[in-house]
Amino acid sequence: MRKNRSVGKDEIADDGCMQNTQLATLDQTVTELNENQAWQQVRNRDAEAGFFYAVMTTGVFCRPSCRSRQPRRENVRYFKTVGEAERAGFRPCKRCKPLEPAGSGLAKIRAHIERNMDRHLGLEELGRIAGLSPFTVQRMFKQSMGVSPLQYQRALRAMQFRGALKKGQSVTDAIYNAGFSSSSRGYEGAQLGMTPARFAKGGRGEQIRWWTARSPFGWVIVGATERGLCWLSLGASEKEAESSLREEFPEAKLRRDPAIGGVLDAALASVREGSDLAKNASFPDRLDLRGTVFQLRVWQALRQIPRGETRTYGEVARAIGEPNATRAVAHACAVNRVALVVPCHRVVGADGKETGYRWGVERKRKLLEAERD
Repeated sequence: MRKNRSVGKDEIADDGCMQNTQLATLDQTVTELNENQAWQQVRNRDAEAGFFYAVMTTGVFCRPSCRSRQPRRENVRYFKTVGEAERAGFRPCKRCKPLEPAGSGLAKIRAHIERNMDRHLGLEELGRIAGLSPFTVQRMFKQSMGVSPLQYQRALRAMQFRGALKKGQSVTDAIYNAGFSSSSRGYEGAQLGMTPARFAKGGRGEQIRWWTARSPFGWVIVGATERGLCWLSLGASEKEAESSLREEFPEAKLRRDPAIGGVLDAALASVREGSDLAKNASFPDRLDLRGTVFQLRVWQALRQIPRGETRTYGEVARAIGEPNATRAVAHACAVNRVALVVPCHRVVGADGKETGYRWGVERKRKLLEAERD
């Protein structure tokens, strides 16, 4: 069922009712409602349901996710749009506010997390903020953001932590200023793939195992710490591939290790054959995708693009709920550290052309051709 366009506050008339022209805009063609299915969605308070329901005994219409007392089924009517409900004489619920953008609950949750980075936030608390059930909060947030509320909070802390280290702040100060309660939690929560001090010094003292292999797309190199995969790059030669790892971690101790060659085989097979990396025993469970919260969301979205398909930078921006962030999406693709695993080669320009690939446009074209075969 296709979702209706949300209505912004600037589209509401002074008297609280929408103008006729705005109602016409809202009335988009959608598939016919199945009342049995719709009733189940109302009972389950489904935040993803693409319709509205009204209660004849109260004269109010709501979103299916509304936390108000549920009505008797015989008193319920269903509408595809806000406009239809208003024209039928129903008024908007003051609790779930169906005239506000559908993502407003998500925005409230994000803002609350960002204001309270220094303490644990349970789903019950986040649900009260948004007027949703804890289950709905978890599902809605993960679907929209690509991570759970807890993971989002940790990513925010990690971003602040890494930024402080880069600016020369002491490890202790950076840990507590980012909201971690101890050095051990800072180490775990920042997901640096190495100790904080080593990260700040270009990986000094860290041991990274690596291996290279020739592929149809050039030389490929993979690097991993004991905590997870930290590098997968492409180069024209073995020397160039190895140099890319050394430039990223100039102070780390690099050790050539054929034991991690299976990681390369799995990554290349995912391109050639469409095999699922998550189900490959040779592929590590943990990835060290260091980046900002926004970049993590972009990389998560890229991993959802099916093999053999492409998306434009604008489409990715809209998919993560940031329609005006096309350039930022392009930048997130450009700084991706794990080629093939996070398939930024599947993102193309608005005209469909293969542009802006970190490892070369011609290589991007070959990767897409291989996936389409």
